[in-house]
Formats: sequence, C-alpha cells, structure tokens
Amino acid sequence: MKFISWNVNGLRACVGKDFEKSFLALDADFFCLQETKMQAGQLDLQFVGYKSYWNYAEKKGYSGTAIYAKHEPQNVMYGMRPILGDDVDEHEHEGRVITLEYEDFFLTTVYVPNAQDGLRRLDYRMRWEDDFLRYIKALDEKKPVIFCGDLNVAHEEIDLKNPKTNRRNAGFTDEERGKFSTLLSNGFADTFRTLHPEEQTFSWWSYRFRAREKNAGWRIDYFVVSERLMPKVESAAIHTDIFGSDHCPVELVLK
Repeated sequence: MKFISWNVNGLRACVGKDFEKSFLALDADFFCLQETKMQAGQLDLQFVGYKSYWNYAEKKGYSGTAIYAKHEPQNVMYGMRPILGDDVDEHEHEGRVITLEYEDFFLTTVYVPNAQDGLRRLDYRMRWEDDFLRYIKALDEKKPVIFCGDLNVAHEEIDLKNPKTNRRNAGFTDEERGKFSTLLSNGFADTFRTLHPEEQTFSWWSYRFRAREKNAGWRIDYFVVSERLMPKVESAAIHTDIFGSDHCPVELVLK
C-alpha cells in the first residue's frame, strides 16, 4: 500500500506544472496534499478510481488540505474538533487537518502552522502542537495512526543544509524541534529518519537564491506512524526529482 504526501503550494498553480502527470506516475493508494490554497468549486480535479476529500481555509488563497483515496473510508473527519471538541475552535478555520478512518488504521494529512517571520506566530504554533498531539494520541488509543504532511519543522541538524545560521528561524527553533521530539516520544516514529538515519535529503527549498539548484534545502515533510506500525513499513522515500512546487512529494510504502 503506497502513500504520497505533497505540499503543492497552490494546487491550481501546480496543475499548470504537470501535477496530473506526476500524480498518475506515482500511482499511490492515498495521495495527501497540503497548502491547496483553494475554495470549494474553484477546481474540479478528479482521477479515475479515486475519491477526494477537501478541507478549505476560510481565508481565500490560503492553507487547505486534501486527500485522494482509492479506498473508501469508514469515516471522514475534518479538523480536530470531531475528537477534541469545541476547545480547539481556534485551529478550525484554516483547513489544516483531514483524517480518514479505515479498519486497521487512521490516515491523517496535516499542514502545521508556520511560526512565520520574527516568530510572530510561535506562541500559537506551540498551542497547535499541544492540541495536535492530544488529537493524534486519542486516535492512536483506538487504532494505529499514519500521519503525513508539511510539519514545518526540521527536526535535527541533518534535516537542513545550514543549521547554524537558521537556529532561531521559523521551522528550526528549539521550541518547534522540542515539540516534535515530544510527539515522537509518545509512541510515534519518523519513518524516513528511522530507515535512513544518516541520509541528508531535503523536501523543501526556498524560491530565493536558487536554493533548489544548490540543494540548500530543509526536510520538513514527513510520514510519521504509530511505532507498532514500523514493522510493516517497507520503504520511505523523498522524490527530489519531481517539480511543480517549492516542496517535493514524500512517500511511504506499507507491506
């Protein structure tokens, strides 16, 4: 069973850059998207054999997630409110989470908020992290979880080209890295790093300074699974050869 996750940085723009060709070539059972930047009705993009699920941000041209799935889920949840209730209302306006429930697992796609320039949204990001961990743990108590997406954090120094100069930049603060460590310590595994402990491969490059050409990137796109699923993980890959966004797709294959 093959899973793909891709921050497309605007799906309508990505469609003009061979998105459909890449989608068909990757031929995944589940194709999770982040930062679709769309509203309902703006793009009717369907693929034979797939059903799609969308969570749109209230703000136009911002955030948003989607999942294309070959397999019909038992249940679909949008946002974290279905599990955590109204106390997470502040997180429910940007279309950042979709969860599909199957017999043997939950699949969640997530677009984690960016702390932004000057770390002006870091406090909010910390609240998000705490609530998302509560959400994922609640799912994990019922059955194993696979979650993927743009987590907006490079966890270790190996996960970005220039760790020293980015120490207090969004995505590489001690606070964000610490929250991800905490999440993993609660019974979850970073599939790519578990299988490739020494490999430095990136999934995002700034559009500035010819960063992708120089491979001055960050690994901020992940597949994370409940630790008890790791024996079923066959492979984890990063498709650096696929263009169309400032991110590239990441992949998980389960036995």
